Amino acid sequence: STINQQPKTSDCDRARYSEEKLAVTLSSIGDAVIATDAQARVTLLNPVAQDLIGWTQEQAVGRLIDDVFHIISRDTRQRIKAPVASTLAHGVTQGLANHTVLISRDNQELHISDSCAPIRDAAGVVVGAVLVFRNVTKEYAVQQSLQESSALVQIILNTVVDGIVTIHAHDGTIETANPAIAKMFGYSVADLEGKHLSLLIPELDPQHNVSMSSFMASDAERAIGAGREVTGRRHDGSDFPLEISVSQTVLRGQRYLTGVLRDVTTRNQAEAERSRLDLVLQKKNDELRSATRIAENANLAKSEFLSSMSHELRSPLNAILGFAQLLESGTPPPTPTQMASIAHILKGGWYLLELINEILDLSLIESGRLSLSLEPISLCDVFLDCEAMIETQARQKGIGVTFAKVDDLCYVHADRTRTKQILINLLSNAIKYNRPGGTVDVTYIVRSSERIRVSVQDHGEGLSPHKITQLFQPFNRLGQEGGSEEGTGIGLVVCRRLVELMAGEMGVSSVVGVGSVFWFELNLAKTPQWEVDVLKSSVLAEEYFQTDDAVRTVLYVEDNKANMELVLQLVSRRPDLRLLGAIDAMRGVALARAHLPRVILMDINLPGISGMQALQILREDPTTQHIPVLALSANAMPHDIEKGLEAGFFRYLTKPIKVNEFMAALDEGLALSESHQDGAMRAKAASC
Repeated sequence: STINQQPKTSDCDRARYSEEKLAVTLSSIGDAVIATDAQARVTLLNPVAQDLIGWTQEQAVGRLIDDVFHIISRDTRQRIKAPVASTLAHGVTQGLANHTVLISRDNQELHISDSCAPIRDAAGVVVGAVLVFRNVTKEYAVQQSLQESSALVQIILNTVVDGIVTIHAHDGTIETANPAIAKMFGYSVADLEGKHLSLLIPELDPQHNVSMSSFMASDAERAIGAGREVTGRRHDGSDFPLEISVSQTVLRGQRYLTGVLRDVTTRNQAEAERSRLDLVLQKKNDELRSATRIAENANLAKSEFLSSMSHELRSPLNAILGFAQLLESGTPPPTPTQMASIAHILKGGWYLLELINEILDLSLIESGRLSLSLEPISLCDVFLDCEAMIETQARQKGIGVTFAKVDDLCYVHADRTRTKQILINLLSNAIKYNRPGGTVDVTYIVRSSERIRVSVQDHGEGLSPHKITQLFQPFNRLGQEGGSEEGTGIGLVVCRRLVELMAGEMGVSSVVGVGSVFWFELNLAKTPQWEVDVLKSSVLAEEYFQTDDAVRTVLYVEDNKANMELVLQLVSRRPDLRLLGAIDAMRGVALARAHLPRVILMDINLPGISGMQALQILREDPTTQHIPVLALSANAMPHDIEKGLEAGFFRYLTKPIKVNEFMAALDEGLALSESHQDGAMRAKAASC
């Protein structure tokens, strides 16, 4: 029949079909497969296995499984055997040990999971094994990361000072709490789990109709760590201020609230203490401002007192020194005994004047009223002036003084007068406290591109470190009060303050038995570029000279009889001069209008109107406005002198007057007056 004529499928064909089916299956699955015979020799590797272990089918077939399948323990990093031998021996499915790492042929490490099952024949005899494994490296990395993150979170929760608690949103019971919560409230973590949060925060009791959601923090509040303040209750029943910040999260499909709790007892106490201190500080500041005002008023009163006392002291001192100088240069000359007495009077008088000046300088500096004229000044000129000024004192003491030569282009930014005052003071001390026949060396050194140091070195007894610490204290003469040398004890104090006012620095170094070096530093200044104006003058066709030998009149307005007598005697030595006197400003103005003197000498503090007001009247009157007016005043404060020159005095001399200086100023005034008359005569000649 037709049926009987169809070909029959042989056992060989069925076997080949099964093998092909198996090959397709092994090639398509995602797991690696290695088959062995009963002796644990490799009989088959699918493509995934070949990729993972790095062996091809041809290379691996016939080799023992442990030759091509190298595995180690993740924990110990020790080699372990594949479970094939155990599966063949016992005929049961085996798995590799936990934490297994596969080492491929090219030494790559892969984390794997696996299983090994026996292969049996029809009779149930184990004739081989099949090892199936999978690359889980990525999954293992993720798992490790999760574990590490979880461990880190747990460490943070266990470490932070703030308490952190997680609550079920629907019933307010505590899910988790960190150790800080337990420590803060006096409970164990186990005691808190499952309890309602009102155990810790009583106002959250459901009966009070207050939920934890009402303490939800905004994003901005969470960003700056701000929370709401509530009252916490410890296990022992004590209450304390607590700050809570609540946020919401969803875990495993359930809504939770996470609260961060902070004990703010210390912070509140600190804020209260800070508020108290702020009030105390405000009170102290008010007291300080009041004390400052009192001190400023006292300082002003002191300055006014010193200014007034300066005038009161200088007026009689003017007479003392003036008449002493008259006696010294009188005719006939004084006897030797009288000359010695006059010398003592002059020495004491000039010393008293120096004391007054130093006290006034210190007072002005301390009150902040001392004005300085800071400008580029030539250090060379300062050295030359001081050398001339100190020469007489050094010669009298037998002390040699040497000055270093200074570059003509070396300028400092300072006040010329005050710089010379500082240097003269240091030189005077170096001469006074030197050893007999000693020397004084004045040197300088450029310290930097912006600074220069001037040093005055003596070879006296030197100063101990203890005395140096007391050196710049007012009125402290370091035990020299009973010595032969006079001094006020404030000269160095004034010098140091002056240097500091000029943005400088002053100091001293000394060795007992060797001598001392006093130095001060000032800022260097650029050499000024002077502009020279060339004036072209025409020669006059005629010149007019004063040929009249008539006596010239000088008017002196002064209410102090001794001062009037002094000037009278000085003027009487000049046959070309005569003196008119007035005891108040109004009489002085009247005499000036009547006699038109060549020069007017004017005191400032006069009965009735002042010398300043009298000067203004004279300047407004066309008949007297041309007369030079010379101020002679005991008001010797710098601002008094400045004010007088601004008012129109052509010179301002302070009492006690120095005879030579006074006579020179008087001649200057006479020259100005004659110059004015010459100009008037030329104008009259031109009009004719």
